[in-house]
Amino acid sequence: MKLISFKHFVIGVCMFASAGLAMALKPTAKIADTEPAINLEQLIPQQFGEWKEDKSIVPIKVSPEVQAKLDKIYGQTLTRTYINTAGRRVMLSIAYGANQGSDDFQVHRPEYCYSAQGFQVSEGGKDFLKLRSGELPIKRLEAIQGPRNEPITYWITIGDKATLPGIGRKLTQLSYGLTGKIPDGMLIRVSSISPNADEEYRLQDQFVNAMLDAVEPTQRVRLTGSL
Repeated sequence: MKLISFKHFVIGVCMFASAGLAMALKPTAKIADTEPAINLEQLIPQQFGEWKEDKSIVPIKVSPEVQAKLDKIYGQTLTRTYINTAGRRVMLSIAYGANQGSDDFQVHRPEYCYSAQGFQVSEGGKDFLKLRSGELPIKRLEAIQGPRNEPITYWITIGDKATLPGIGRKLTQLSYGLTGKIPDGMLIRVSSISPNADEEYRLQDQFVNAMLDAVEPTQRVRLTGSL
């Protein structure tokens, strides 16, 4: 019987140790289990500043396939349309998931959701939304289907960090994973209907600031991270 070389023995030990370390570092504790329960209906006021919920507008339903994926990822969703004193409308959509610790449960990006509904989506790039407490990292999109032109602003939270899909999200997931914790997370999206995207983005920024000013300070962190 041929003896295993010392080199191969060392490699085998290292592989075994790495596998053991990976198991040891696998997150097991959900942050959502230690934090106050989220209730999106109560978290977001139906009226704030010059805005109030417009209950005459029925949200567009997504396809059954998209809905099935959303149900797998999220524990709660909230969809409302608000109207201001000037008669301008902004649509708000928030989705909350208790497990954002792996790619299997990562937030469903609006780019993909709108594309699955037949929209042509163009990216306006990453930006920062100025809040009283700092700058919130956001992403701008524009979704077009026939005569409907929908400028979109969105951001996500992973635990107590506001971030965007990509390397930022992955690094945040990793930082939580190294502590053995599984973060929860949200996707917050606002949009409106108009061919003038720049004007709508300004309106959306005003809406977001008014909304966050109306949220209880202790709950605001769930929407903007540590900002």
